[in-house]
Amino acid sequence: VQLVESGGGLVQAGGSLRLSCVASGRNFSGHGMGWFRQTPGKVRQFVAGKGWGGANTYYEEDVKGRFTISDDVAKNTLYLQMDSLKPEDTAVYYCAACPPHLWIGVVTTNTPGVYWGQGTQVTVSA
Repeated sequence: VQLVESGGGLVQAGGSLRLSCVASGRNFSGHGMGWFRQTPGKVRQFVAGKGWGGANTYYEEDVKGRFTISDDVAKNTLYLQMDSLKPEDTAVYYCAACPPHLWIGVVTTNTPGVYWGQGTQVTVSA
């Protein structure tokens, strides 16, 4: 299984970025998919999640109304559209996939059965 993120970069406050995560190596039907972020010395935090191919989406409070998670099942790709970016959004962003019996919003890097991408850096300048 591979999750490969792309789309990170440097952007000014108020700008936008779209992250992509290409998933391969298995059928992700029924899996929870999500985006997490991590800054140095901090625990990796949930940002947004959804069921693979599903309609319901979930967001961490600080990003509600600014970030949008979506997927394209035909392209095996998960997206995170990030608008109105703030300097405090600066972090490494990770894509994750978890099996159906888990809720993506509570998984950690120590949760068995969860797949993680390698991360993509997002830097928002003031």
